[in-house]
Amino acid sequence: MDQIKTITPEELQRKIQNGEELYLVDVREDEEVAEGMVKEAKHIPMGTIPESLDQFEKEKEYIFICRSGRRSENVCYFMQDQGFKVANMEGGMLEWAGETQRKA
Repeated sequence: MDQIKTITPEELQRKIQNGEELYLVDVREDEEVAEGMVKEAKHIPMGTIPESLDQFEKEKEYIFICRSGRRSENVCYFMQDQGFKVANMEGGMLEWAGETQRKA
């Protein structure tokens, strides 16, 4: 199995602060994201990823986020198998020290 590219929460924060164009996807459940998610992230629960593939573009790289980094890693393997460019945020939201916003 190919290694999944990873990014640390600190690296991600730096990229956001630098104004880089990023495609962040939070794959946690509704009640988890209600507690706050990375402001720039889009919420697509892990279980709905397979039927949400039309929301992704092959030429973009997506950074997946979950609570601890485990579920998002699994999503990364799945997405990579579908031919998408992916990275996993290590440590997930447990390690995230940046800004968050509550999902309305």
